[in-house]
Amino acid sequence: MDILYLMILCSVSLAAIFLVVFIVYARKGQFEDDESPAVRILFDDEKVKEKDETGDKNKDEEEIGENNKN
Repeated sequence: MDILYLMILCSVSLAAIFLVVFIVYARKGQFEDDESPAVRILFDDEKVKEKDETGDKNKDEEEIGENNKN
């Protein structure tokens, strides 16, 4: 039974430490990231249109993403 009290005391104190650390860093602005969500959209996969060199009329423009470039 004594170990149960010890485990409850350890878990509550560890939770309190994490709460204090979270509050300190939240006040310092660690979790306020306004710039990267706006910039992240610029780095999405862009589709590039390239002309087919064989001259096939059905495939004049082909959309190629970043992952499947030749």
